[in-house]
Amino acid sequence: MSEKIYTMITEKIQDLLEKGEIPWRKPWSGGGLPKSLKSGKEYRGINVFLLACQQYESPYWITLKQANDRGGKIKAGEKSTPVVFWNWTEKQDKETGEIKNIPFLKYYRVFNVAQCEGIDCPKDENPGIAFEPLAEAEKIVADMPQRPEIEHKQQRAYYRPSEDKVNMPKPESFDNREHYYATLFHELAHSTGHESRLNRKGITELTGFGSANYSREELIAEFSAAFLCGMTGIENATIENQAAYIQGWLRALKNDKKAVVLAAANAQKAADFITGKKANA
Repeated sequence: MSEKIYTMITEKIQDLLEKGEIPWRKPWSGGGLPKSLKSGKEYRGINVFLLACQQYESPYWITLKQANDRGGKIKAGEKSTPVVFWNWTEKQDKETGEIKNIPFLKYYRVFNVAQCEGIDCPKDENPGIAFEPLAEAEKIVADMPQRPEIEHKQQRAYYRPSEDKVNMPKPESFDNREHYYATLFHELAHSTGHESRLNRKGITELTGFGSANYSREELIAEFSAAFLCGMTGIENATIENQAAYIQGWLRALKNDKKAVVLAAANAQKAADFITGKKANA
């Protein structure tokens, strides 16, 4: 049964990818799209994906200089996120002598205000929605062998290998319960890469955000989440967002078609581990 679900979900995702650009959105409230604290303007293009993927509770971002100018500071150990933009330079054509404007890509680095101290910013006033647990999904989570500790301390979704802990935003802050479980499955999939479980390179070896190994690990986790959503019957509510997330990381891998196949194969192992089918694989 699981193999049929894996195949069905993989085919659905591939179909969506072939249709072209799919907009990705963060499925829990945190003040909307990422935006500059200084200007209040929302980021555009790939920057929306790059910043939203960091999964902080606040949508506001700030540079180191802007934080210092406001009398604040960056918390110790926090890492910045790159923001890209196009700039133009004039270049003379050697043959014709014509002056042309040539675009080139530049970047600068920003921090979420949650990474700062002493910075005031608007608060998210979204009260959230009533959350009703989904029995099928709760059973998968409860029965996972060697399950890591799951906390709801920060309005961020992440797995921390050094502590072997998953942190999730509050359930009531999600658009719906399906997106809550899709996000939880994603983080649990990351946890299967721990050395005590499947010992996967994307988790056991430190890699930078956006690197090839990092991107492959994100593909594995999201495919695995999609498979688990299929098992619980909630894939129709989540699969477009999952395909869009996968699409974003495929761009980081220069749209390597093999990456999809390899990620799906590793995701099957992760999903099997979570459901107890191959706990010692």
